[in-house]
Amino acid sequence: MCLAVVALATHPRYALVVAANRDEYHARPAAPAHWWPDGILAGRDERASGTWLGSTREGRFALITNVREPGRNVAGAPSRGALVPRILRDPAGVRVASANAARDAARYNGFNVIAGDLAAAYYFSNRHDGVVGMQRGVFGVANAALDEPWPKVVHARDELTRWCARGDLDFAPVWAALADRRQATEAELPATGLAIERERVVSAAFIVDPVYGTRSSTLLAITHEGDATFIERSFDERGAQTREVTERYALRR
Repeated sequence: MCLAVVALATHPRYALVVAANRDEYHARPAAPAHWWPDGILAGRDERASGTWLGSTREGRFALITNVREPGRNVAGAPSRGALVPRILRDPAGVRVASANAARDAARYNGFNVIAGDLAAAYYFSNRHDGVVGMQRGVFGVANAALDEPWPKVVHARDELTRWCARGDLDFAPVWAALADRRQATEAELPATGLAIERERVVSAAFIVDPVYGTRSSTLLAITHEGDATFIERSFDERGAQTREVTERYALRR
């Protein structure tokens, strides 16, 4: 993922809402969201067999974003997408599962992980120390630290906050926030090591580019009663939607 916003216990109907965009090279093969044989619901990176966001019938979820630091990436490092299924498969509680995954964090290029369930959520990164508990509220992450105020993070987080405050049941405003193609002004752009024109292109929440862009948008919403809705929309290099996968399921208690 390259943009994710998470609402914890802030909506009158939904205990958890996750809205996220996956940005990736269009040439990298991936399968759309589906139920894996071991009970994970997720898309799959067909090159390295990991994923960017997934959930389980028990209500656990995990997602990962890359940290943008082009001068620090190590060729041959293991795929960061392996961390998501590792957390989802771990029989320990989500905090311990996150801590277990964090022990190997130094092996990977820079990443952020958010993992949780209806009881709690946690954040960790190999660019910051420790596993941090996330309390009730709305959080956002892109390719820097949690809640780093990049324009697309602030806008998506604010839109989700307003949606939760209204008690809205229509997901359209959340989808609209993920679909926002506005680019940041030059004064707002972070300095991550990219050329300024490239920095501008990837500053949008939804990136349209023939080589690297937003490949999918995902919405996961779980009610306080344990009814889950998982929707994934896939896009081509022009930003046109090519597929939608919808799964609705009751959590196993």
